[in-house]
Amino acid sequence: MRIWKTKEGSKIVQVLKGRSNSYIIVKECSVILIDTGKKSAFKLLTWNMQSNNINLKDISTLILTHTHYDHCQSAKQIKSISNCNIIVSDSAAESIKNGYSKLPYGTSLPTKILSALGNIIGKQKFGYDIFKPDTFVKGDYDLSSGRGNIKIIETKGHSPDSISVIVDNEIAIVGDAMFGVFPNSIFPPFSDDTSGMVESWGKLLQTNCRIFLPGHGKEIRRNLLEEQYFKHCLK
Repeated sequence: MRIWKTKEGSKIVQVLKGRSNSYIIVKECSVILIDTGKKSAFKLLTWNMQSNNINLKDISTLILTHTHYDHCQSAKQIKSISNCNIIVSDSAAESIKNGYSKLPYGTSLPTKILSALGNIIGKQKFGYDIFKPDTFVKGDYDLSSGRGNIKIIETKGHSPDSISVIVDNEIAIVGDAMFGVFPNSIFPPFSDDTSGMVESWGKLLQTNCRIFLPGHGKEIRRNLLEEQYFKHCLK
């Protein structure tokens, strides 16, 4: 598991990797979980947190970068254990009531086909247990009180409810706003609004963040984000 530390003393620990990434932010006595992964990864999530001397009961806040099944499937279970404050975009309200968020469009012919097939299958495979969020955010949202310098910003594009978490203005946890899977590219294989996604990249570049932690794949450095932003915004 990788660990990142900011100059302000916040620690970010990757507690799930592979199919989907999850991270915890630790600052003093505050523990914030970013995304839960799939339900099948719940035991691994628990084990990896415990290996860092953190129990599920320690989670004070759960932030969902968006509500596709592979990022939120264990939200209800974690809430029942920790009674954490769940934060989501207000654009996710209706999807959460249904326990299913529509899969995003593909950005290439193969992924367009996969997306169409996935949405035919729908909730049966790609749904999640309905949970009750505590905080719906719209626009930018400051979560700094007692938890370091943490802000949430809208980064729509991959999905209408996509948000990113800015930690000490040094590291951004960005969900599926960008992918760290493909060499020399951050372009996701799925996105509902590619132009909106590129605009969100520009918004992330307006921060001082040097490292961007995606929902899939490895960390992304600022120079690659800059390169990809200017490449795609000029199309």
